[in-house]
Amino acid sequence: QVQVVESGGGLVQAGGSLRLSCTASGLTFNRANVGWFRQAPGKEREAVSCISSIGATTYYADSVEGRFTISRDLDKNTLYLQLDSLEPEDTATYYCAADPPRRGWNGGAAYCLRRVHEDHWGQGTQVTVSS
Repeated sequence: QVQVVESGGGLVQAGGSLRLSCTASGLTFNRANVGWFRQAPGKEREAVSCISSIGATTYYADSVEGRFTISRDLDKNTLYLQLDSLEPEDTATYYCAADPPRRGWNGGAAYCLRRVHEDHWGQGTQVTVSS
């Protein structure tokens, strides 16, 4: 079973930056669909950004496009999310996910938009943006 550990969250002022990291055991990222998701208090979990295992296609939610950047270090088996120009609306717990390829889930957008409905997640890392 894949286990992920997220880190890098914190408290930052609006306009600031953070870099989130995610390591995984039980699966190598070069053979996995991977992505970042977030959930704010009182709101549903939403997909933020994903990379597919095949073709490395990426997906970004409209709300983060141009501000966040997803990347992988395959040597370190680590997934990153660079958060720039942070806004108070970005305040949430951020979760990482990694899964083997699955029929119908391949492609960054397909993975993001389907994986968000699953119910197995890591501990997450808290990002708080003050105004």
